[in-house]
Amino acid sequence: MPEPTDSRSGLVCVGLNYKTTPVEVRERLAFPEAKVPEAVQQVRGLPGFEESVILSTCNRVELYATHALPSGDHGHAALRDYLVRRFELHPEHAEALVLYNLDSAEAARHLFRVVSGLDSMVLGETEIFGQVKAAYKLALDTGTTSRALNKLFQQAFTVGKKVRNETTIQRGSTSVGSVAVDLAENVHDLKQCRVMLVGAGEMSRTCAQSLLSRGAKSIIVSNRSYDKAVELAAEMKGTAMKFDEWEHSLHEVDVIISSTSAPHFVIKPEQIEQAMRKRRWEPLLIIDIAVPRDVDPEVNKIESVYLYDIDALQATADDNRRERERQLVSCEHIIEEQLHKYGYLKPGGGLVPA
Repeated sequence: MPEPTDSRSGLVCVGLNYKTTPVEVRERLAFPEAKVPEAVQQVRGLPGFEESVILSTCNRVELYATHALPSGDHGHAALRDYLVRRFELHPEHAEALVLYNLDSAEAARHLFRVVSGLDSMVLGETEIFGQVKAAYKLALDTGTTSRALNKLFQQAFTVGKKVRNETTIQRGSTSVGSVAVDLAENVHDLKQCRVMLVGAGEMSRTCAQSLLSRGAKSIIVSNRSYDKAVELAAEMKGTAMKFDEWEHSLHEVDVIISSTSAPHFVIKPEQIEQAMRKRRWEPLLIIDIAVPRDVDPEVNKIESVYLYDIDALQATADDNRRERERQLVSCEHIIEEQLHKYGYLKPGGGLVPA
């Protein structure tokens, strides 16, 4: 694809996140990783569009693009229409869809804040930096970025590193995975606690590392790919279990942390009911950090079962947020400095600074 010749190409960002949209809507609009290359090509192929990157995580879905349309509003409308078509939203769902629409310097500022962990559920979280890098690399490898977005995202990574190195915004438990373990520790003595991880992805790895560092008695890892379960279990000095066997051991664990990429419920009420009978109704904590959700919400109605989905972790995240808020002024100052440095806040500043 040729590079845009207009250095004043319009930048737009359209998105939704945990602050604007509940998990039951976010999971409906999530892009599976395998489908992102197709999606970024579709966005770039929209009339007047030039480049595109899609960021889809458990807490946000954001489309970044450049265009040669008459205004940012035209770009926002086109991306909204694309999401409605892509996910086949019924008219009532499309009407209720709440998106933030940003362009030019506001879109750049938002990306800089996202990469720095300032727009996350857990203020200062570190995982989002890697997630944005992965999203950008996927678009780069697919061929949907060129000069404008390449510069923008490289600038964002520079800003994110600067914020991390020059402030303490990311100290302490700065990931959703770590917050999940904080919650488990509040309910159980981890040194006496048996934990099962359903799913062996990056989020499960983060949880396992936190559990191990805090002295969990035992960790069981189950994943559709048994090799990945074995690898993670060995790293964490735990036990691997085949995916079709984990439900037979539910009654033996005190905490279940589920983070698979399944498109449907993996853990259902009848499974937990059976396990609780065998446990003689000893308390069971279930933390569902998957989007789409792994655990049927009806599970929470079962006696002595405590279910928290990713939105319910917000309360714990708020505790960490208060400790970090005093660092926000310094972080925002760095971002504003960098926006000036890169030319976004200069009168008439274009997307690609000279």
